[in-house]
Amino acid sequence: MLTEHLTALLSLAWLLWIALVAAGLILERRSPAATLAWLLALLFMPYFGFLVYLLFGPRRLRRRRLRYSRARERLIQSTQQRLHAPRIPQPGFVSGDLERQLATLLAQLGQGAPLAATAVTVLNSGDACFAALIKAIAEARHHIHLEYYMWQPDRVGTQLRDLLVDKARAGVQVRLLLDAIGSSRATTRFLQALCDAGGQIAWFNPISLRRFRWRHVNFRSHRKIVVCDGRIGFIGGINISDQHSATHSGPEAWRDTHLRIDGAPVQRLQFIFLEDWYFATDQAPFEAAFFPRHADSAGPWLQIVESGPDNNRHAIAKLYFAAIAGAQRQILLATPYFVPTEALTAALLTAALRGVEVRILAPRHSDSRLVTAAARSYYDELVSAGVTLYEYGPAMLHAKLLVVDEHIAVVGSANFDNRSLTLNFEAMAVIHDAGLAGQLAADFASDLSHASRYVKPGRRATLGQRLSEASARLLSPLL
Repeated sequence: MLTEHLTALLSLAWLLWIALVAAGLILERRSPAATLAWLLALLFMPYFGFLVYLLFGPRRLRRRRLRYSRARERLIQSTQQRLHAPRIPQPGFVSGDLERQLATLLAQLGQGAPLAATAVTVLNSGDACFAALIKAIAEARHHIHLEYYMWQPDRVGTQLRDLLVDKARAGVQVRLLLDAIGSSRATTRFLQALCDAGGQIAWFNPISLRRFRWRHVNFRSHRKIVVCDGRIGFIGGINISDQHSATHSGPEAWRDTHLRIDGAPVQRLQFIFLEDWYFATDQAPFEAAFFPRHADSAGPWLQIVESGPDNNRHAIAKLYFAAIAGAQRQILLATPYFVPTEALTAALLTAALRGVEVRILAPRHSDSRLVTAAARSYYDELVSAGVTLYEYGPAMLHAKLLVVDEHIAVVGSANFDNRSLTLNFEAMAVIHDAGLAGQLAADFASDLSHASRYVKPGRRATLGQRLSEASARLLSPLL
């Protein structure tokens, strides 16, 4: 009898706990699909699902969000609001209707107005990116700021670490911010030489069971940002790893896109880096030397966009949606993880149905079988609506690129999936320049020579294949 009462009491307690978690999920106001996915996981996998929810479910940063607020306030004060004051495109910004609308949208979302760069260089391979990084770091005189999701202790990672050690010994301020999950292989031993030389290293959202930091395992910095002397910046999708280098990985090297930016837009990259540094360390330099003034330029106009779970504006998701919905002639989209939200799926479908040429390039096999299966569950519907879809391979496609009407281009770290758009800290560069957009469109066309066009199967897929893709799609809000 006692055993029965205890069992009933435990069952009641468990149901009450599930009800409380479910209420919390509903109050967080996620998308209905994501909420239902989590509720189903908790219902049908009560113990495993609960563990997964504790690790990956909570979305609110609470006190950590306040750190971001404090960092922004101090940065705005120290830079005299030069980065956030503009709310409309500045004089000299020549654009069409869509460009103006996107620029205004992002400014209203707190991203600032477009700024004219002195120069922008497209780096469409890991080796080209690493060569440009080495040159910029070698020439830095005041500071070098780096933020990466993944820094591997391999040949590329060691070469760049040793260069940073040399610069730190020469008196240059070096700050390296690494994501605690993505760069977990970069051990204390590997980074010790940089610390000994005077460089500073910080970890974004480190995992600690003792201090309950494991609950923030879901919030990662996926950004790839470098700022040298406040004048030269890098942004894109290339991590510090041999897998991006054809020199070290041969034909299996990942295909990716990165940008080197010279001039005023680097201020925004600096601002984002210092926000994240403050988030990780509770301190950051705010001196004017980190925000040097830039001469007026007639170069390409850029707007740097950031998003993350520290706020609910989801600027990059809104950027993607508005750019696709506003396209008149052509949409070129390259992404390694194509698991679109319902809104973005609808935007792509309606664009194709109203006569816009929509081309999507995704890897034939990504580095995640689950993501590959989920992506393929969208293909037939899109192709039926008129979207042309290509699968890149056998090498991995890792570029994150959107080109609209060959006048607007978007390059950065955000994938076309729920994780990048709502959970990760990401950064993108919006390029308002027909020349650069045309160059990136040409790169996209070149990539198609390494891809095959997806054709709807002539016969019905096997039950196992359909079931695996449908199951993966069901989990897509959680990916």
